[in-house]
Amino acid sequence: MPEPLSLDSTPKLSAMFRLQWEEAQNCHVLLYPEGMVKLSGSAGEILKRVDGQTSVSGIVDGLKAQFPGVPLDADVLKFLEVAHDNGWLRFV
Repeated sequence: MPEPLSLDSTPKLSAMFRLQWEEAQNCHVLLYPEGMVKLSGSAGEILKRVDGQTSVSGIVDGLKAQFPGVPLDADVLKFLEVAHDNGWLRFV
């Protein structure tokens, strides 16, 4: 059974997905062979920080620096869990 997601976990995009800004959609998207996932603004901000080297804690710290005063720890963890469950992410 895999370890539960924690602030020490390090997420990485799954190999079949690519994050990019899509001008036509005016948002970040995840591209994959069968299509595209249109991301909300907050999802795009989180996934922009997923590089396979930065821990969840580092991602949260970066977001807190960009959006001071916003309590977002639990929301970031929840989104990363959903992204993992959807196969978008793996943890290294």
